[in-house]
Amino acid sequence: MGMQMQTGIPGLDKILCGGVPRGTSVILEGEPGTGKTTFGMQFLVEGIRKEGEAGIYVTFEELPEQIYSDMAGFGWNLKELERQNMLRVITMEPEIFLQEMQRVGGIFEQMTAQINCKRLVIDSISLFRFLSRDGEARSQIFQIRNIVRKMSLTALLIREYCEIENLGRSFENYVCDGIIRLSLQPHLDKYRKRTLEVLKMRGTPILEGEHIYKFVDSGIHIVPALSMAEDVMIFNDQNQLLSTGIPSLDQMLDGGLPRGSVFIIDTNSKANYKYLVTSMLSERIRQEDGVIIMMSWLTSIETVSNTLSMFGLSLKEAVDKGNTFFIEQFDRKVPPEYRSAIISLTDLDNPSYEAGLYARVEEVIGLTKLKEKRWFIYFDLNSLISHRGIDFVKKHFAQEMSRCQSAGITAVAHCNLTEIGPENASYLERSCNGVIRTWVDGSYQFLQVAKSPSGRMTMPHIIENTGEKPYIRLL
Repeated sequence: MGMQMQTGIPGLDKILCGGVPRGTSVILEGEPGTGKTTFGMQFLVEGIRKEGEAGIYVTFEELPEQIYSDMAGFGWNLKELERQNMLRVITMEPEIFLQEMQRVGGIFEQMTAQINCKRLVIDSISLFRFLSRDGEARSQIFQIRNIVRKMSLTALLIREYCEIENLGRSFENYVCDGIIRLSLQPHLDKYRKRTLEVLKMRGTPILEGEHIYKFVDSGIHIVPALSMAEDVMIFNDQNQLLSTGIPSLDQMLDGGLPRGSVFIIDTNSKANYKYLVTSMLSERIRQEDGVIIMMSWLTSIETVSNTLSMFGLSLKEAVDKGNTFFIEQFDRKVPPEYRSAIISLTDLDNPSYEAGLYARVEEVIGLTKLKEKRWFIYFDLNSLISHRGIDFVKKHFAQEMSRCQSAGITAVAHCNLTEIGPENASYLERSCNGVIRTWVDGSYQFLQVAKSPSGRMTMPHIIENTGEKPYIRLL
């Protein structure tokens, strides 16, 4: 039996990175009408259906018949589950319930043993506040938590959220192991959206943020935040994933850059993307893949050589092996030892660019090598836009990226999307498979995978400088 208990509620186990740690007490709080009772009962029903784990639902206010009737709307026959000795729905006064929990051989202990109970829902612990003297409620919740741990139960403790706001900070937050909050929020002026947020969960990482949930025929369904439609080009073969050289970024990308994918690195004017790009290039050179770098005004062969040397690589050695080449659009001096690797486009105007590019790439690299090797292309779209204009780039980018994808060539382009305007930026984003966004806000630089072939966006991560390769870490 694993350390985590799958809740069975669609979307929630993904948010909890596997489920609720076993033996914990988790507060489920929300305003009236957010679906706390449904959520709690679904936790028990799915535990029975999918895990064969029996559960007990304790209610201090509603009668079992009302719960049976309400839950039947989701297709849950609670009476049948009780007949199977997999469920108990009991109504009891809060004080009596606590006394029975504490009593050795009491009703609660007998019932738990009778059905081999693993899951418990208490609805609701708010009554302990109203019915207890000052300081007594904290002690009562603390006792419940300890008994739950001792009996190896996993418990959801339902709490009304509105009364917490009036009473200030809640002591239950400190006593219990986790907090899940259900909320109703205004949405699109006329509508209200239901959101779930895991505020705390000891023993497991969580996907932070507010996640939308809806009531469907089978209960509550949660859609984790930052998820989009999946791109059909996603690969399951790890050999088709190219590492960025930054382990945390690879993890955010579900393993790396899929071969044949096109990514844009979107930066603002203050963001430093040098280590991000150099890490990708160095990883491809280290794997002896074919690498083509389209030079910008700010990038010279000397600067590429210097940054690669920080990663323990020799650009000259990669060029001598015939693995690394440069597309040069500007008329400037080139060190003699690199001339054989230069694909010069300086004399090509826009109309003759496409045909000239392919002819010269084949001439310098060779058609056989182009077909036999795995290729990676990096280029600076800002420089290309400045040199040839946004209309040319919009037309050329979509065509070239489609050609790269069909040939299995992986491409990464750098661009400041804010500078080219929302319409142009939207067009370029639609033409690629992924967007890695990095920006500076105050004293920190952030990075976010804003679009990926797996259909998943990530939360923003802080970029921290380090003294070891790849010189950045994402937190």
